Amino acid sequence: MLEEIRIQNFAIIDSLELTFAAGFNVITGETGAGKSIIIDAVDLLLGGRADSGAVRAGAEKAVVEGVFTLNRDMRAAIDPVLQREELYDEDTASFVTLSREIRRSGRSAARVNGISVNLDVLSQIGDILVDVHGQSEHLSLLKPRSHIDLIDRYADLLEVRSGLATVVERLNEVRREMRHILEDEAALKRRADGLRREVEEIDSANLQAGEDDDLRAERTRLANSEQLATLTQQAVMLLYGDDSGDSVAAADQLSEAVGVLTKLARIDETLADNLQQAQELSLQAQELAAAIRDYGESLEFNPKRLDEVEERLEAINLLRRRYGATIEAVLEHAETSRTELKNIDHSDERIAELREQETKLLKHIGELASRISKSRRAAGQQMARRIVQELGDLRMERTRFEVAVEQRDDPEGCYVEDRRLAFDATGIDHVEFMMSANPGEPLRPLAKVASGGETARIMLALKRVLTQADQTPTLIFDEIDQGIGGRVGAVVGEKLWSLSINHQVLVVTHLPQLAGYADQHYRVSKTTTAKRVTTTIVPLEEESARVDELAEMLGASGEGSQISARDILAQARTRKLDKATDGTLPEGIKQSPLWDEG
Repeated sequence: MLEEIRIQNFAIIDSLELTFAAGFNVITGETGAGKSIIIDAVDLLLGGRADSGAVRAGAEKAVVEGVFTLNRDMRAAIDPVLQREELYDEDTASFVTLSREIRRSGRSAARVNGISVNLDVLSQIGDILVDVHGQSEHLSLLKPRSHIDLIDRYADLLEVRSGLATVVERLNEVRREMRHILEDEAALKRRADGLRREVEEIDSANLQAGEDDDLRAERTRLANSEQLATLTQQAVMLLYGDDSGDSVAAADQLSEAVGVLTKLARIDETLADNLQQAQELSLQAQELAAAIRDYGESLEFNPKRLDEVEERLEAINLLRRRYGATIEAVLEHAETSRTELKNIDHSDERIAELREQETKLLKHIGELASRISKSRRAAGQQMARRIVQELGDLRMERTRFEVAVEQRDDPEGCYVEDRRLAFDATGIDHVEFMMSANPGEPLRPLAKVASGGETARIMLALKRVLTQADQTPTLIFDEIDQGIGGRVGAVVGEKLWSLSINHQVLVVTHLPQLAGYADQHYRVSKTTTAKRVTTTIVPLEEESARVDELAEMLGASGEGSQISARDILAQARTRKLDKATDGTLPEGIKQSPLWDEG
């Protein structure tokens, strides 16, 4: 859960440190005091978009840091990410610290446990820890394209749907390849002609791996053959001597040394090793002289061969400039071109293969999508019943709600029994929430009939249904009470409180009836000093402080508002006690401690 948050120089917040607790946390305060700014800071902490305009005037940077305690389940969920990114620390295994920094220049930084990470990593961890529901979600509820994700989340179909999406992507790859082959046969013919020329040019060169290195060495020998011959003769003369007998040959001197050492060794046996060494040197000198003499005899001055080598190297270099940096790369290019040419030359056969693959994939998609659709319809009926029940509690007793699941025929669609149906990565269904607010009226799309207050209540009902099976430890609601009056506010408060049995819940509200259900109540206020506006937030720990805040929220003054505030708190306390003891908590809510010590 979110245990602590620190905010510096963010919007109108100068410096703020706030500690939250498990259960139902409520934030209230006058309009413009900065209640929603705190939620914005949390959203930023979880990987939300950074805006340099949020840096407080006169400051160079804004910093938001949050400390999240982890129970056993959360550790199991978050540890793979921490270990993959090398962020895991056994000393801090019971909590994780996230931080975000925005500079006025527009640059931002994200950190996990003090280590810099990219925004994707921060978002992944944030998605595990916190779910934020704000005004934008009320609006998204009116967009039909979001409905299929909501029903699939409720039905726990997202992982199964991911498998379907993989098959659909494979089908798209097959269809892209077919289009590539069929779209422009003339272009393919030109491509084939070009590939054929390349392959023929490379094949005709009859390249051998490493050939250019051997040729360069041969070119060096041929170009320097006269100098090599002269130096070779000198070396042989020094080792063997010449016919004149004027020079002293190294081989002869070593031979004489062997004779002398032989006599010495007869007298002193300790010189036997030296004698052996001299004998080996004499033999090596003779072998060396013979090898150099043979090398010299192999040398030839052959201008014709030198020209042939130069021409061959130039031909190889030309191929390298065109097709690759090395002979190996040129040969690899030839093989790649040969494979592509084969595919083009056998395009008719390839098209037939691809059409067969397409048919198999369309049948497979139809099978997967049909199973998903069946589960989706069953879940839609169950979800609709539970939402209607929730809406009844929220003073929308006459409302009918339905999850409409429809399909559309498509001649190129997937195969489902004797039909071909349109599909995408989500399956074959078009899902839309339908509603009728009054008896006798037909069901119509939600966007066309729901008012602002009704949308907020439907969103709450939906979140109640979804989050009862949700493992996200912290749920944050901003403006969930939009368009809702005091009578319904108490019901909303009770429902949000019931979610806090298994989740930490944070709510920003302007309704005293909702705030009355808080386990922890925080008041946000703003002060103006030296023409600067500053936001502060304090926990209302005393009963009298809560009474004063609720009385102020009621918009009245005097003893009457104080009495009303006390009544709100008393009624909420009674309802919470009754719900906790009579077994009437909603389906999916367990009467068990939220946080364990594991």
